[in-house]
Amino acid sequence: MLKRRDFLKTAGATAAVLLSRRGMAAQVAGGANSNLSFSSESMELELSPTAPEFLSLNIDGLAKSRRGANIVTARKGDGGYGVSASTSGGVRRVEYRAEGAGADSPAMWTFVISGSRILLTSQWSGEFNSGPFIFRFDLNQVHSTVLGLFAKSGLLSAPALLHFPGQGSMRLTSSAPDLELTYTSNRPQQAAMLSLPGADFVHQRVDYTLDVTAIYPDLPGVGDDPRFDAFRRNWLNALQLNPSLQALANNTASDSCAFCYYEFADIAALTPPLADGLTALDVVRQTLDRMLAGGFAYGLPIAPDHPTTTSDTFPSMVIAAGNCIRAGHSDDWLAANYSGVRAWAESMLASDSNGDGLIKYSESGNSGIWSNGFPKIRPSNWWDTIGFGHEDAYANALAYRAYRDMAMMAVKAGNSSDAGRYQAAADKLREAYYDRFFDPATGVLAGWRSADGQLHDYYFLFVNGIAIHYGLVTKPQANSIMDKLLAKMKAVGYNNFNRGLPGNLITVPLKDYVHRTPDARYGGGVLEDNSDGFQNYENGGATGAYAFFTLAALYDLGREADADKILFPMLDEYGRCGFEGKDAKGHSNDWRRWDGTPMGYEGLLTDDYYTMLAVPLRQTESPWQDGFRPEMPLT
Repeated sequence: MLKRRDFLKTAGATAAVLLSRRGMAAQVAGGANSNLSFSSESMELELSPTAPEFLSLNIDGLAKSRRGANIVTARKGDGGYGVSASTSGGVRRVEYRAEGAGADSPAMWTFVISGSRILLTSQWSGEFNSGPFIFRFDLNQVHSTVLGLFAKSGLLSAPALLHFPGQGSMRLTSSAPDLELTYTSNRPQQAAMLSLPGADFVHQRVDYTLDVTAIYPDLPGVGDDPRFDAFRRNWLNALQLNPSLQALANNTASDSCAFCYYEFADIAALTPPLADGLTALDVVRQTLDRMLAGGFAYGLPIAPDHPTTTSDTFPSMVIAAGNCIRAGHSDDWLAANYSGVRAWAESMLASDSNGDGLIKYSESGNSGIWSNGFPKIRPSNWWDTIGFGHEDAYANALAYRAYRDMAMMAVKAGNSSDAGRYQAAADKLREAYYDRFFDPATGVLAGWRSADGQLHDYYFLFVNGIAIHYGLVTKPQANSIMDKLLAKMKAVGYNNFNRGLPGNLITVPLKDYVHRTPDARYGGGVLEDNSDGFQNYENGGATGAYAFFTLAALYDLGREADADKILFPMLDEYGRCGFEGKDAKGHSNDWRRWDGTPMGYEGLLTDDYYTMLAVPLRQTESPWQDGFRPEMPLT
């Protein structure tokens, strides 16, 4: 512990040593630090003997004594504190005092640990500066995140929710909510930090409460079925807040992609409150506010590789706004932001250059327009290494949903004229969709129709799934499409469903592939048929990303057995944290070859966890009788 005159000299000196292990033994028996360890059904931890910080921490939000990887790193060296510990009635009390302070002086930091709760108390001292309590998250071990709302100062407000993929969450509340928290992340170091300020002259005692929990939708048949334990622990994995951007992102230390915002909002819309006064949709609204204020996210125009907005970006943001409005308590937000959200929808309408009802992308999507090496121009949607362009079947499915959401918001805003326009746009799009994208040669929907009129069809599972789930094809058409896709999947030999699904079942040839390198690292190689790139990254690599739409189509059609063959192996893999982490080469498990070889790079990709949405759909699906699937928003 430092006296005030020395404090500023060393504040921020945080050289860290990684203390990694899987499954630390239960509470340490004997030894000098045995009183600084604690183990229960909900958590396992060890505190430092020299400073108020965790040496190790892992939790189980389901209170089943499941042990996970260490969430934190710790500093080296002497922290300048003395420590005392006691146990009474199963409650561990650990007090940290400044070195040299008397035993009867107030503890700078006190931990009271019991069951599923940690109470952290900081008390002010006129002689010593207690300093903050800091969580130092090791993202290579656990891709932790903190969900909350940022104040105008740029600091995070309490309450907040700390979420740990594979383990569960800790709800953080404060007795002094006006004391704001410092939350940062560092991509190169794969680290994040949350700092809780200590007591000061104004706030002479501050209590922080950390409650271990698991937050997920309350669904029939889930709570007592261990097959869904991974769903319950990992429901929130799709929501990762990057503090540098103050926006939801690919992960805590990665990019924010505007074309993913609808995924975040779909998960958030079904999520129970994170804490009193804090919902997941609040965090989504915060992300949208940033965009409405002129913020940047991947998918918007940026020189040189995105000359225009991708076709799925504006639909994604409109759908995210629609989720916020449909859930309620957002009328004032809609009134303040209707014109901004409307501008996104108007941009979609304006892209329909020939008036056929389908949105268009600026790049033609013609075969052979892509050059070798790193992409100089990106294609029209999330799948940014495949040559989607012009009329994009996936983006147009999103646009259909977005137009309907925009019509709903127009009604809420009292604008009947806009409501009619957007509903008419949705109807016109659906009328054109099937005939424009159906490929009679394969019996499934193609990925895109290029400006030269050609269809580009590589058995895209997600394209066909989203079209069925969003009601763009009739039930007989949908069943026929799924028959063809499942037969093709069997024919090509893909059955490793624990790894998710490929986006495409056959290779995308080089003429339609965007990212080409001699080693085919990102799915584009050197052979004309691109067989040397197949199964790498987006070219048929197995992933949890967008597997939801195939599952949704099957559940929509009442084909539960077919869907369950995919879903439950994936849930098992989520339970093993199999979609995250990196190998010795730095390749991550968010994309894998069919044999399991990692081909991703993010470490954790939030899109992989959108598949969790299949569980609420499975448990609450309404029968689809005939015609187009009716709109049945999960919210």
